[in-house]
Amino acid sequence: MIGAWWFYTVAGALLLTFVQLAEAGGGAVTDDGRMRGRADAPITLIEYSDFTCGYCGKFFRETWPRLQAKYIETGKVRFVYRDYPRSDQGTGVEAAVAARCAGAQGRYWQMHDRLFSERGRLESGLFKSYAKVIGLDETSFAKCFDEREYLESIFRDRQEANRWGFHGTPGFILFRTVGGPTEKEPAVAIPGAVPFEDFAEEIDRMLATASRSQGELTEPQGSTAVAQSNQFIIY
Repeated sequence: MIGAWWFYTVAGALLLTFVQLAEAGGGAVTDDGRMRGRADAPITLIEYSDFTCGYCGKFFRETWPRLQAKYIETGKVRFVYRDYPRSDQGTGVEAAVAARCAGAQGRYWQMHDRLFSERGRLESGLFKSYAKVIGLDETSFAKCFDEREYLESIFRDRQEANRWGFHGTPGFILFRTVGGPTEKEPAVAIPGAVPFEDFAEEIDRMLATASRSQGELTEPQGSTAVAQSNQFIIY
């Protein structure tokens, strides 16, 4: 589990920015081709990640398959990928552009999975060859990639992650899909490539809360105490 020091640091920092983030639409999810699972799943999990990040690759190889099998494919969680290039230029940015350009042809996840399967061994000259391997229109992809389309959107993702309090990768935000994060139903921040069991604990707790609150007119008794005792919670 993540040390409690992280929780206390972000809880204080986000106390004032929570309302600003909500007003700015931070965390709002639209399906732009970077979503896996059912759109109406009760819980949403957002990953902020870099294709060249070793810990992001660790999550992809070790934790993602278990999350996919237990929660995404069963309709309990929808998973959203967002970019967090750790540098302003270079291979990480180029990889994000390549994935977005593949997404323009409806094959975002094929490129996403291919990039992570390279275990961080990415080079600028390889992205167009990946486009060929996954069956993209190479001319359209090359134009999109060379013109660095989606660059502004990519850095907006990073800015959103910063507003959540993340300054490294990977970072994850978990919240109730309907209504998004609120003060009564706060988001949960999970920093780093934590074990599957940590994700499962938070997801199961949130699913249980969602199940209990269905059909109830008021917030279940004790929910505030649960939130306050949780080291990942964002107030």
